[in-house]
Amino acid sequence: MALRGPKVWLWRWRRNPLKRRADRVEAWVVLGVWLLTLFVGVLAGMTVSRSVENGLARERVEWRPLVARLAERAPGTASENGDVSRAEHVWAEARWTAADGSSHSGQVRVLAGSRAGSPITVWTDREGRQVTRPVSEFQARVRALLIGGVAGVCAATVPLAGGRALRRRMERRRMDQWDAEWSRFGPLWGRTAG
Repeated sequence: MALRGPKVWLWRWRRNPLKRRADRVEAWVVLGVWLLTLFVGVLAGMTVSRSVENGLARERVEWRPLVARLAERAPGTASENGDVSRAEHVWAEARWTAADGSSHSGQVRVLAGSRAGSPITVWTDREGRQVTRPVSEFQARVRALLIGGVAGVCAATVPLAGGRALRRRMERRRMDQWDAEWSRFGPLWGRTAG
């Protein structure tokens, strides 16, 4: 890598009689890579964020709570003091009927020791399959922003890495040109007038 001096803002765009064509090309490459990186990152982030938020909104509309009944007594014993906040939750089999009349069953979290036939709320999709409770609108927005941000950063690394590789190649070529010129003119400077 070439020796670099103190950082001067916009040095690539200043007029200089020593500036070569390669320097001007590199200035445009750097500008283009940064603009492309910004564009790709923002576009990917917004697209993914919108897609995630739309998918979560669709889940909130399509998923419905149903009342299911425990098919068996839940394992364990109920809390002695009746404190529901500290009660142990266990998995138990529950059965429910979907809106289309089909019968379904699945594992649900209930309080330990719950009796068979106890009502429990389950969330189902259109086909009556058990799903998790859909996220709130605020949670969906936060999740979409986080996923979109990560996707935008990941997508932006592609043009940034490509630009770095192109600049490295241009710098290597410039160093090779300097070596060739130095080997041609360097010996001329070593002569003494006599």
